[in-house]
Amino acid sequence: MSQPTPTPTSTPQSQSLLAAQALNGQHALALQLPYADEEQDDDDVEQTTQQSLLLTRKPSLGQRRNVELPHLLVINELPTPSSASTPSPSPSPSPSPSPSPPAADKEREREHFGPGLRRNSISLPSGINSLDLEAMRRRHQLQAQAQAQEALHEESQTESIVDDASASSMGTPSAVGLPPDSGNAGGSRKDDHDNDDDDSGDEFGNIKKPVYRDRFRSRRRASIAPLPALRLNSKEMLASDFDTHSVASNQASITSVNSLASLLREKMQAFPQLIRKKKRETKDYKIKIFVIMMFFIIIFLIGYAYVAYHHQMLTKSYFEKIKFNSRDRIFRILGHDDKEVINGHLGVTLGSDSAPFHCLEEQRRSDGSVCIEWNGIARLHMGFEDKKVFRCYTLQWQALTPGLLPTDCYELKRDNGLWFGGGITKGQEWSLSYANFDFMPYASGDHKVHQFGNAVKRYFINSIGVAMQVSERTPLQLGINRTENQFCLRAANDEFTFVNRLTGLPQLEYKICTTEDMRSLHMLMTQQSLWDGLTEQDIGELHSLLEEPVWQVPHQAQRDSLNESVICDYSESAIAVGLGHIVINEFWQENIGDFTVDRARFPTLRDTIDVLHRRGFKVVFTIQPFISTDSANFKDAVARKLLIYERHSERSIPALTRYKSSSSAGVLDITNNASVPWLLDKLQRLKEEYGVRRFYLDLGTGYNLPHYYQCRQPLDNPDMYARMLTASLEGAGLMAVSTASVVPKPPTFVRTPPANATWAGLRDTLAAVLNYGVIGYPFVLPGAVGGDYLLQRPLTKMVSFYSLPQPPLADPELFVRWLQLATFLPAMQFGHLPDEYHSELVTRVAHELKEVRQTVVIALLKKYLSPSMNEGLPLVRPLWMLDPHDPACLIVSDEFSVGEELIVAPILDAGREEREVYLPQGVWKDGIDGSLRKGSRWMHSYRVPKDKIAYFRKMPDNTRF
Repeated sequence: MSQPTPTPTSTPQSQSLLAAQALNGQHALALQLPYADEEQDDDDVEQTTQQSLLLTRKPSLGQRRNVELPHLLVINELPTPSSASTPSPSPSPSPSPSPSPPAADKEREREHFGPGLRRNSISLPSGINSLDLEAMRRRHQLQAQAQAQEALHEESQTESIVDDASASSMGTPSAVGLPPDSGNAGGSRKDDHDNDDDDSGDEFGNIKKPVYRDRFRSRRRASIAPLPALRLNSKEMLASDFDTHSVASNQASITSVNSLASLLREKMQAFPQLIRKKKRETKDYKIKIFVIMMFFIIIFLIGYAYVAYHHQMLTKSYFEKIKFNSRDRIFRILGHDDKEVINGHLGVTLGSDSAPFHCLEEQRRSDGSVCIEWNGIARLHMGFEDKKVFRCYTLQWQALTPGLLPTDCYELKRDNGLWFGGGITKGQEWSLSYANFDFMPYASGDHKVHQFGNAVKRYFINSIGVAMQVSERTPLQLGINRTENQFCLRAANDEFTFVNRLTGLPQLEYKICTTEDMRSLHMLMTQQSLWDGLTEQDIGELHSLLEEPVWQVPHQAQRDSLNESVICDYSESAIAVGLGHIVINEFWQENIGDFTVDRARFPTLRDTIDVLHRRGFKVVFTIQPFISTDSANFKDAVARKLLIYERHSERSIPALTRYKSSSSAGVLDITNNASVPWLLDKLQRLKEEYGVRRFYLDLGTGYNLPHYYQCRQPLDNPDMYARMLTASLEGAGLMAVSTASVVPKPPTFVRTPPANATWAGLRDTLAAVLNYGVIGYPFVLPGAVGGDYLLQRPLTKMVSFYSLPQPPLADPELFVRWLQLATFLPAMQFGHLPDEYHSELVTRVAHELKEVRQTVVIALLKKYLSPSMNEGLPLVRPLWMLDPHDPACLIVSDEFSVGEELIVAPILDAGREEREVYLPQGVWKDGIDGSLRKGSRWMHSYRVPKDKIAYFRKMPDNTRF
């Protein structure tokens, strides 16, 4: 058996020689092969090859494109019989120029073209196996990896690779990875491609079995130039998937239409799949979010349905318009259109762990009311009264266990209107909906020190047509919580205000009425005809108070500052402004409670009063129910047991308090049947001796009673004392009272609390007049023009403002603005006279305003006097009483109307000469320039000079501009 001849070791010189021979053979063979871009049949290949030697060939592809292209050579991969036993270093066959049959042509074709090679491939020359193919293959692999990484860079780096590829096509050995001593770049590059792609022989020259590879991933496809125009993104091109080391440009590529079509088909199929994958991922993500959201929505709906179902099952309808859940104690009242008008939480202090049930038969009432009881805790009675256009509901809580304080709270919603009433509060808020204070006993007091002012009434009204009235027997505590927007009523006894426990345990009783017409509702709740029992003399006195001012004689803290000369001089100065009522303070007597004139200071007071009467003035004495311990009447009153006595003591021991200039005084017991006749006898003597017609009743406030007071008959609350005393002295002739809890009989006015001589005092005066009008006091006597006292700092504890002396002259601007406001109020009261300023501006303004009041204001006051007496509507009203459905009217707190025909917008701040003015619907005539203004709109920056006040008169509805 013959041994195979070993292959000689390759040297650099032999490699160069073999490469040159292969290149020459390549050129020779290329003359016999057709071009890759020529379309010819297989039978005509041999004939075309023979004719190509004789005929002039057309320009090659490289020549036509003006690019130098390397030639692709073919290595026969099929073994021949001669090479089966002995490997041949030159496997390339020699082409035969002689013609052959088609079968022979096919056989030679299979010899020249191995499997997997295109027909347009060119065989390598013989001796190619003598090259160091393994080293070239490894070098080419390194070069391919480097170019693959460069393909991931930006387009600028890709262009540099194309430049290098162009240089390598021109014969640069380093660009194709050949050895430095390679003499033929083209042949080495061809051999490198063949070895890397086909791997047809090992290092010993043995031919290996061909391996199938993907057409698009074959190294042979590297002959196709990159297609930079087809891109997936900025870091990947379609051509880079199958061509990572091409050095020729797109125009120099040798490719087939089928290969490019297959490549495009593969990439176009991969691109939609990538998009669909992303869409599937996005869709799955959205579906997950949607499922989670639907889960929580379903849980919420189930919970809400559960709560709503049980709430609806427990909520029952009473009297058609009441919706009440006895377990949660949520209380709602519906209006005529079945719209909720009030919403509250009843029995706040009961807790939620007790179940209600219907009362036993003996606890029920025969008036048709509903009785619900919480076993051993509290009992609730709900009643109904139909008054045609009005629907009234009564609620009464009875505590059944000690320590329980029945409490009901109602929502303060802006949608449900604003709450007014109760009088003035410590903060002087325009509406109760804006107040904020803890539970306080509801009683008259000093609004600078206590929570409520000197005139109170247990009546509250809402601007949308809901009114509430609390029983006088309820130990009422009122609280407003702005944090929770709640308006709360509570029944609680204490050791002063509600010390007389009228029931064993506190009871809360009140009435709620609803209607569509707020004015009619106000008339219903405040109705008590003020015409009953009036005489012609009373009506004349009422008109005189509307037409003529009230003159408060100046006084100091010492009684010696007041005498007959002071009174005469003051009246002479007042004549220039107008006649009226001259009020002499309590210093007309030596000690409070004497009820006799101090003859040391007023020896001829009867003559002085006669002079004042002839001038046209009416003299008024100030009286009080207080009797100083220094008075001679104190001993007599104690002996007669006419005074309030100490609690838990004998009736002979009077309870003492201090009031005004008296540091120790007793108080007449109004519940004693002997006290009123005793007092009336004293007053009748004064009227007969000095010709006095009217008295100003200075009652103080509820807090001026002795702390441990005890009357013969228990009082419901301290304000009941002032009510009973005022009613008892109506026959004596009262001009005004300082404290009230019910509307006094005309012509008695209710005086507003004393005002500080500051701009804040001016604003407080307007707020007091409007609030007192809302709770049913139509005839209000405001404080003195310019203020009643002067305090530069607020007081935390004060017995009475009346104990303070009269203030000095106020600032001229403040006095003028105060005078402008008082001109349009029901009555005017003066302390200092305008002539005291010796100012032309003050004097001129005073005369102009006097003319306005005489010609405009008084006529309107008399016109609306009858509606006020019949319906309880105030003479001076807030704008929301004109149009309660206008949201702007609800928020305006510094304007008011006289009746329904005059709008007044005063200046209430220092240094201002312009303001915002709102006019309700209608046509209004400007009082300053006489122009017509259309209502239901704001006037911004409205000019108001110092000597003018903005007021507007309503014109008839048919008025045209």
